[in-house]
Amino acid sequence: MSSITLQNATKIYPNGFKAVEDVNLEIADGELMVLVGPSGCGKTTLMRMIAGLETVSGGKILIGDKDVTSAAPKERDVAMVFQNYALYPHMTIGENIGFPLRLRRVSKQESKAKIATAAGILGLTSVLDRRPGQLSGGQRQRVAMGRAIVREPAVFLMDEPLSNLDAKLRVEMRAEILRIQRRVNVATVYVTHDQTEAMTMGDRVAVLESGCLQQCASPQTLYDEPANLIVAAFIGSPSMNLFEAQLSSDGQNLKVGSNLLAADAALKRTPGLRAYAGKTFVIGLRPEDMALATDPNVPAIAGEVDLIEALGSELLVHFSSDAKRTRPVVAASADSEENLPEAEVSAKDGWVARLGARTAVKPGEQVRMVPDLTRLHCFDPVSGDAIR
Repeated sequence: MSSITLQNATKIYPNGFKAVEDVNLEIADGELMVLVGPSGCGKTTLMRMIAGLETVSGGKILIGDKDVTSAAPKERDVAMVFQNYALYPHMTIGENIGFPLRLRRVSKQESKAKIATAAGILGLTSVLDRRPGQLSGGQRQRVAMGRAIVREPAVFLMDEPLSNLDAKLRVEMRAEILRIQRRVNVATVYVTHDQTEAMTMGDRVAVLESGCLQQCASPQTLYDEPANLIVAAFIGSPSMNLFEAQLSSDGQNLKVGSNLLAADAALKRTPGLRAYAGKTFVIGLRPEDMALATDPNVPAIAGEVDLIEALGSELLVHFSSDAKRTRPVVAASADSEENLPEAEVSAKDGWVARLGARTAVKPGEQVRMVPDLTRLHCFDPVSGDAIR
């Protein structure tokens, strides 16, 4: 068993593109670290660097106390599960699972026991004598996982291993992977673009964007205390409502579009906001931190209902107002000093509120939503960093 340490890990392709830039990360022995971010953010490249499948342009990679930056993949004692199954079509399922043991010259009796254990965990016992072409995509992915499990490696690397499974099986397999990882208790890097997987599986989650590490923390910390606009916009489903706001010069009110809200609770939560008196900044509100106003005298955000998503246990109410929505945008040049989130705004853009399933509201209706300002997030409009 070993830890994984990344020291200023960088990957630059021959055309000059920086896929990964100065990533510093420590993954403890036994920890399940999830790398998450949108497509093209560098998460898979970073994992392949750990595996030795991508050369490192700068920095170091250590597994345990051993510097493996230049080591070949077979010298790193890692087990890999990728999106593609990479199974041997002429071998049976049992032979595919046991292939790493065959390379290690493990005895037939021990191999048989380990194959049976892995097959039992993954629900493959009844198909051990079949060939990969006779299985569904989900079963083939489980065979690939079984092949990694029997190796008992120092490090597990998983690149979106559940992407080819149906929704029900994905939920079941998430729980299975967690059980397996806890039992084997080795450092595990799990790559996904699915934030539900990230939030439910990771001991910690590392959010990447444009090859840069934005924040690494526990799932709940990412949700409650996003470090910047990029993390705030990515973590959470539906995503956080991000809009321009102004704090009055006297610090008494927040202006969001044409709506005025009392600033007391926001200033108590975020004392650093006082420095923005008379200035524009970005506020963030989770959909669950908004409620339908029942008192016409309570300060609220007024708007018109555009769409209602009825999910049985709750309603997602989409409504538009005259406030300007903000979307974090990362500049194209990864090494530019101007590589900061920029505000893309448009008038009359939508909010989302998460309300009770029996809330009386319908499309086209004028509503007033009361935000819970004790849960308000605030961000600098230039750097995109959270205001503390």
